Amino acid sequence: MKRIFLYYIIMPAAVIVSSCSQEFLNLTPDSEANAEDFYETAEQFQQAVNGVYQTLRSTVNESGYLMGEMRSDNTHYDYYAPDRGIHIIRRENIDDFLDDSQNQWTNDYFNNCYIGVSRANTILDRIEEADFEQEAKDPIIGETKFLRAYYYFNLVRYFGDVPLYLNEVSEQAEAFLPRSSVDEVYAVIINDLEDAISKLPDPSFPQNGRANKGSASTLLAEVYMTRHDFAAAEPLLRSVTTMGYSLLSNYEDVYALGNKNSRESIFEIQFMQGDQGQQSMFTYWFIPKSTNVEVITGVTSNTLNYGGWNVPTGDMMDAYEEGDTRKGASIGIAQGVIGGDGNFNIESVESSEGYVQPPGKTAKPFVRKYLHPHNRERNTDDNWPVYRYSNVLLLLAECLNESGNPGEAIELVNQVRQRAGASLSPVTVTDQVALRDAIAHERRVELAFENHRWHDLVRTGKAIEVMNAHGEEMKDRYGFISRNAYQVNENRLIFPIPYLELQLNNLLTQNPGYN
Repeated sequence: MKRIFLYYIIMPAAVIVSSCSQEFLNLTPDSEANAEDFYETAEQFQQAVNGVYQTLRSTVNESGYLMGEMRSDNTHYDYYAPDRGIHIIRRENIDDFLDDSQNQWTNDYFNNCYIGVSRANTILDRIEEADFEQEAKDPIIGETKFLRAYYYFNLVRYFGDVPLYLNEVSEQAEAFLPRSSVDEVYAVIINDLEDAISKLPDPSFPQNGRANKGSASTLLAEVYMTRHDFAAAEPLLRSVTTMGYSLLSNYEDVYALGNKNSRESIFEIQFMQGDQGQQSMFTYWFIPKSTNVEVITGVTSNTLNYGGWNVPTGDMMDAYEEGDTRKGASIGIAQGVIGGDGNFNIESVESSEGYVQPPGKTAKPFVRKYLHPHNRERNTDDNWPVYRYSNVLLLLAECLNESGNPGEAIELVNQVRQRAGASLSPVTVTDQVALRDAIAHERRVELAFENHRWHDLVRTGKAIEVMNAHGEEMKDRYGFISRNAYQVNENRLIFPIPYLELQLNNLLTQNPGYN
């Protein structure tokens, strides 16, 4: 049995990165430096930070959508009877709340976060001894602490109590720690982000994709809101509104390749198509299963082995109001027929706005906001949005509503709605509960398919109610879903600690409700 987690924690990860040719995106190594003499100059430390950013890609290219979207009522999967491989079933299990501690996808997410933590710890432990100016050290420390906080924020939200590694692990014995409490993990996250905010620069436009004061302030605000400390979150969000960010005039343009790291972007995970190993491919997970998806992508590709995930649910489709342009920008309809071999033959791509399925045709909705021109299958240029300015406006609206200031909250919600469609009626409700629901609705349609929905349901205490009701609807609609699926209780609000980690580290315990 391989000591996978131990390897992730001990390995000198940052030595695999090197200088960049396009801002900090190019992480391809020119050589393999020795860890002991690598961490000396500001340039070397900046290269090491690139390695911490690099790990972000694995959290969204592979498992992020399964845990952040498919776990919620936003998306489902296209069941494919001919392929019942374990890697398929375990993805379905996450959606159906049937996952266990041997699920490769949630386990990979856990491990990838700790790779990022390990790389960050190495930088933070070694930089104080390096012989260069503090002025050059501060932004490196700020970015690194932002990233470590981001990884731990996702770990604690998805897995609850987790081991808290804060220093470089150089010996095997140091790799085996017990789980720290949720409160202890959040205390570290908050301290890291407070220090990051003090050291990071304000955003400058055009942005280069690195974390800045706006990124760290937004992350810390969401941390406080997850802890229901709205009073602490509000001034952070207000500060972000003064940093030069703004909404783009057209919602669909937010995701255009020419608008990566735009004025609406507060933090996004960087990808670059090509041969450098930095490409995104998540859009290929999201398009329907077919022997040829060229009509959708412009590239000949058979997606039977990897397509058909993160499929918008009927409830998600119905959540958009008439005239909401976000629906057509976010969801496409693949229209075609089922062939004699049982496979879906795609004939056209239709807009989801006002779509009516013609007789004799099969229609499959898919996430299209990340679908843009590219030349090679599973090699795309799309970044992944983590925080956008519209998210900040809606988070601030939520804070204001919770603190008894509905008037200002409504103004912020309507800023977002106005961009979404001139025909959309403005929100006018001032009752706290009704406005709370209106903000939740707005977050759902504005941030759809960006891995926020599950966290929003948990954070607002709605997950158990919403997902049990959603589960009953899904089981009534689809006969292939097990009757014991969607048994959602408090235990299922977090995922299991990976089985292998429990075997390697006898100080760990499993989350309640999981084997």
